[in-house]
Parts: sequence; structure tokens; C-alpha cells
Amino acid sequence: MSLCLQARQLACERDDRWLFEGLDLDIHRGEIVRIEGPNGSGKTTLLKILSGQLSDYHGDIYWNGDSMREVREHFLANLLYLGHAPGVKAGLTPLENLTWYQALSGDQGNDCQREEALAQVGLSGFEDVPAGQLSAGQQRRVALARLTLTQRALWVLDEPFTAIDRHGVAALEAQLVAHANAGGCVLVTTHHELAESPVLRRVQLG
Repeated sequence: MSLCLQARQLACERDDRWLFEGLDLDIHRGEIVRIEGPNGSGKTTLLKILSGQLSDYHGDIYWNGDSMREVREHFLANLLYLGHAPGVKAGLTPLENLTWYQALSGDQGNDCQREEALAQVGLSGFEDVPAGQLSAGQQRRVALARLTLTQRALWVLDEPFTAIDRHGVAALEAQLVAHANAGGCVLVTTHHELAESPVLRRVQLG
């Protein structure tokens, strides 16, 4: 497997306390890396650093062997980040939310593709319902539809299983494995116990 994302001697301090220091991390294409650790160990902070959202850290990060400082735009063009909150605009419908996501990321698409993505996450019939009227699980599914709609090599997912039902959990697990098997890479935090898989690797913080 070829290297995708690397961190060397990564360290981050918050409120006069080191969340982690001296962290070396290799993420390869074709694998799912689950970041584990107790609450407060820095899992979300680590994901935000590795996805380029936080710059307050020590150490070096590399994308495909090149310093992140030199290839940031190329890295962002290959990144799909889903945070702990679904990031869905309540005043927009699921279809409009996906249109907005695609416009932000510079992706082209059409309503047929977006409707198909919503169907795959179980939201057929809810395409034109304002997201504010949807349940927490349905709003999460709107965000997860981006995994089908947007082609990115690296998925960085912070608690993606929150608020979705057992069927949705199984479908998402299968999707993560399929992405890894297709040569993508997944970096994830979750309280859900992922099923053991040849593509799954665990990294412990704290």
C-alpha cells in the first residue's frame, strides 16, 4: 500500500496541557485508520490538524510524500471532511444542501446524481423537505450522502455514526470498507465498535 498521509513528531497543546506529542502516523491507501482514546485525548483536534483546519501544532505533515505546506491546494482537492456536527443548513432541503456542498467544493453535478445519493442513504421522498424538519439521524444521512456524491481519495470522518440506525450503521461500515478496497483511505473517530476487517487499523491516543 502506498502512503497517503503522514505526520511526524506531531504535538498539540491546549490550556497548558499536551493533548499528544511526538506522534508519528502513517496512513496508507487501502486502509481505514480508527483514532481511539478517552474523551479529551485530542481525537477531534488531531482530525482537524490532519485535515488542514488547525495550524496551532508542532511537527510536520506530508501528503503523498510532499510537505503539506507545499501541496495544500492539491491535498484539499482530495479531501472530504465530515465533522461531529452534520453541518446541514436547516433552511435548505436535502437536495439544496447537496447542491450547496458541491458548489463549495467546486464539484459539478446534477439533481439526478444528488437524488441518487440521497436514495442510497435512505432519504428517498425527503429530497424537498426542509432539513430543519428532519430528525437528527436524517440530517446525518444528508451529510453522509456526500460520501457517494463527492469523489475524494481521503475521507476524514469525526463520529460519522452518530444518530443513525442499525441499518444505516451497517451500510456506512460497508461504504468505508469499499472506499478502502478501491484504493482510498479513511481516517475516523467513532464510539461505534467497527467490525474487524483486514483494512482496519487502530491508533490509540492518551
